[in-house]
Amino acid sequence: MANSSIEWTEMTWNPATGCNKISAGCKFCYAEIFAKRLQAMGLHKYRNGFDLTLHPDVLDEPFKHKKSKVFFVNSMSDLFHKDVPLDFIKKVFDVMNRNPHHVFQVLTKRAELLTCYDAAGWLHWSHNIWMGVSVENEKVMNRIDLLKQTGARVKFISCEPLIGPLPDLDLQGIDWVIVGGESGRKPRPMKPEWVTEIREKCKHSNTPFFFKQWGGTNKKKAGRNLDGKTWDQMPEFPKLFEKAI
Repeated sequence: MANSSIEWTEMTWNPATGCNKISAGCKFCYAEIFAKRLQAMGLHKYRNGFDLTLHPDVLDEPFKHKKSKVFFVNSMSDLFHKDVPLDFIKKVFDVMNRNPHHVFQVLTKRAELLTCYDAAGWLHWSHNIWMGVSVENEKVMNRIDLLKQTGARVKFISCEPLIGPLPDLDLQGIDWVIVGGESGRKPRPMKPEWVTEIREKCKHSNTPFFFKQWGGTNKKKAGRNLDGKTWDQMPEFPKLFEKAI
């Protein structure tokens, strides 16, 4: 568990690490690059590089924080990867359920398995679990429809890296949208009109809009201003967090 430089969260919590590529958004996966770098540095947690690895020893880490935190769950993996056992997913959910004073942000590209587990009644959605899907272009917009079928209290979309327009984006039932461009050595470009179209849809539907970055080979220089301002909107946090169980 560590403090995070990701603009829309506070900390990362990785009960699992490692993944594999399943769609265009995965092409230049930052987590894969980071995991291999940590493996080369000799960190035991990343001894397997980017191969899927479970870390049951970190399941209790949220209990150590008595003050409310916002956690990005599995920033270095995907909780709904087919090789993550259902029993392990249930344990992660149990920890989130038993820490109602924290907010847990879960993001997946594997919406089919998410919906399957939810329909079977295996996932308990406490108020503090925000469930999201990654949507990088039109080809994977079915993930949004699948997300809407779940019982998650807060549902969000991460359009990062946004590598194509989303003209048919329907935000009914969606509580938050994140947009960001790709960064790295050979980033695919993100057109400004793709971003502004999503922002206008958010305005129209009164959906919080968070613009993370323009990306590019120098993402700091490119910044995160859109039409002269930063967009840091988020869903409302519970006014009163319950005490940890």
